[in-house]
Amino acid sequence: MRITRHATAGRGEPVALTIGNFDGVHLGHQAMIARLKRMAGRLGVASCIMTFEPHPRECLMPEQAPARLTDLREKLELLAGYGVNRVQICRFNRKFANISAEQFVTRILQQEMNVQWLLIGEDFRFGARRSGDLALLQKFFPESGQLEIMPPVMLDGLRVSSTAVRNALVSGNLDLAADLLGRPYSLSGRVVDGMKLAKKLGFPTANIQLKHHLLPLSGIFVVEASWCNDSGHTQRIRGVASLGIRPTVLENAQPLLEVHLFDFDEQIYGQQLRIDFLQKLREEEKFPDMETLVTQIEQDIDCAKTYFSRMDAAMHQTVCLDC
Repeated sequence: MRITRHATAGRGEPVALTIGNFDGVHLGHQAMIARLKRMAGRLGVASCIMTFEPHPRECLMPEQAPARLTDLREKLELLAGYGVNRVQICRFNRKFANISAEQFVTRILQQEMNVQWLLIGEDFRFGARRSGDLALLQKFFPESGQLEIMPPVMLDGLRVSSTAVRNALVSGNLDLAADLLGRPYSLSGRVVDGMKLAKKLGFPTANIQLKHHLLPLSGIFVVEASWCNDSGHTQRIRGVASLGIRPTVLENAQPLLEVHLFDFDEQIYGQQLRIDFLQKLREEEKFPDMETLVTQIEQDIDCAKTYFSRMDAAMHQTVCLDC
């Protein structure tokens, strides 16, 4: 997948394009990508997604900006996995936000991006003060079949959207979030050095560096970690994780993702880990002392191992029924 940040007028290869934040790359996004790829193949052009960094509301209304489901790296990895040919990253700032709707179409979409076919969501708005709409796009893409509107994707009567995923995560409904995403919700980051307190308590953890402090979920979770080991193979280890501010240990701390991996004693500092969140065990809480905290951690680990035992038993039963 080719990643571009700047385009030069008159030199861009022709593309079939869709536009959006693609936060989470959920089932709705996946349906758009599938439609985009089919039409790009039919037209013999590259499939391209235009996305924005940072999220427009992080620039224009930071106090109202939503928690990100995926950072830019995670989003690009997901898009590459779905076979998109190209991603155009637009730096969203005040200057970009003030581009008129007409200039956005003529200068960016037509001249720089060389868009031959455009796919948009039914609520797509663009340009300064969000003045651009479907009627304006139809003026600049008048030929039949040049412009297509993607209907919303529904799941059991619920519209699939990034907001729906965030709501599921906030409520602790990881099963619903996974259904909306088509995969377990995950966070990725590099393992960094920490305070070593968890190790002193008998539960060594991998501390995952988080790029954004506004997160869509917090608490204690059953997780599975995966990373590419030195031999180039993907290694997967089960565990339990704490995502939050660690109120028993510190005051006014920044959010941290700590993962205790079961039966694991290797050095993985610097590794890029992906953490899949499988089930929420409880909310964070402040304990009166370290002894109480240790007792609760032991209970959390027991609960996580019970979860995996039940999952393995269910998978074994399924395999037996298929035999």
